[in-house]
Amino acid sequence: MAERVRVKTLMPPGHVRAPWYLRGKVGVIERRLGAFHNPEQLAYGLPAAKKPLYRVRFTMADIWGNEAENPSDTLDAEIYAHWLEEADTHAT
Repeated sequence: MAERVRVKTLMPPGHVRAPWYLRGKVGVIERRLGAFHNPEQLAYGLPAAKKPLYRVRFTMADIWGNEAENPSDTLDAEIYAHWLEEADTHAT
């Protein structure tokens, strides 16, 4: 079974790498991509630890709900682990 994750709803100022329209949305990890230096720190010239990066798949219904024109179409986004949390399997 695919691992369900939720994109955190953080709204920090500055350079961030999680699209606003995916925050709070639930998707499934499509694959693990490896660990890379955190671009949110690199953007400010700061030392950047490596963080796991995942490709997360969302359906249009996951993102837009009843407003989705093609609910079963998918969007894949590459999101760092610090933006993800385990999804409650009972959440919608």
